[in-house]
Amino acid sequence: MACDLAYITDRLLNLLNTPSPTGFTDRAVRAIQADLDALGVKHERTKKGALTWEISGKKSGKHVTFSGHVDTLGAMVKAIKPSGRVTLHMLGGYDWATIEGEYVQVHTQTGRVVTGTVVNIRQSTHVHGPALRELRREQPVMEIRLDEPTFSAQDTLALGIQVGDFISFDPRAQLTPAGYLKSRHLDNKAAVALFLGVTQELLKKKPTHTVAFHITTYEEVGHGAATGIPAHTDELIAVDMAVVGDGQTGSEHRCTLCVADSSGPYDHDLGNRLRAAAKQAGLDLRTDIYPYYGSDGSAAWRAGGNYPVALIGPGVEASHAYERTHMDALRDTAELILAYVR
Repeated sequence: MACDLAYITDRLLNLLNTPSPTGFTDRAVRAIQADLDALGVKHERTKKGALTWEISGKKSGKHVTFSGHVDTLGAMVKAIKPSGRVTLHMLGGYDWATIEGEYVQVHTQTGRVVTGTVVNIRQSTHVHGPALRELRREQPVMEIRLDEPTFSAQDTLALGIQVGDFISFDPRAQLTPAGYLKSRHLDNKAAVALFLGVTQELLKKKPTHTVAFHITTYEEVGHGAATGIPAHTDELIAVDMAVVGDGQTGSEHRCTLCVADSSGPYDHDLGNRLRAAAKQAGLDLRTDIYPYYGSDGSAAWRAGGNYPVALIGPGVEASHAYERTHMDALRDTAELILAYVR
């Protein structure tokens, strides 16, 4: 039985529009908890802020855990300039050029949200001319133009903005008539929405063995799944974006098995079991290597995880920028998870 793609898409759009830069994820986790409550599924928060739930299997024995992360790229207030503008401290790994012109929200300690736009210090071509084109986009030249009348550091401080406040990027999430979903932060809210859709299906027809879903909150800074993976896990399958680009076999329309990334190769036998499940389900599973990539599976292994790890995910184009995938890839990834656990 296929997952409810309409439900997955609805939950994904809700999550995409819920700010959750690394370290500022509580609101998004609470949104997932509300969805699980609506499904009648018990869940548990870890001390670190991660979220776990389980679906009991028909047979005792093997326990499979799927891990995905809800934290996203973002920033923090690094400094307040004499002009009243704000400089940024990067959260996660992205190129500064990919956020130029992006709308942002500054989340203050008082709960006030102040909007703004990421610009560079030579943004006007009519003033700076060739100097704008020659400017290397790096932290010192990027700043936030706040949507408030701020002309000094004191004006900005009076808004409640302080060093260390979190900054989220506008996802600009859109579902096109052709089935493409374009948005920031498909990495990795797509996987979380898939977990909800798969859970909905597993409540109708139990998996063969017990399945756990683990949502981490610090993956973008490298230690999301270093703790919190259920102790009885026999296999860990990380679900994250599958990057699409030149030299890759992946597609925005397909699910991909990543066999190796910057942390090294993933488990060969578990990967082959996933390939067999995909073949049995009639899925066109792609295979790739990501040289500039790490996952929750990497973090779990580095922390001493004693289980095989594999990595799968829906194809996502323009990773860590304004990303895009297709409903086909979401469907295939959900179908692979279901095929494997059943």
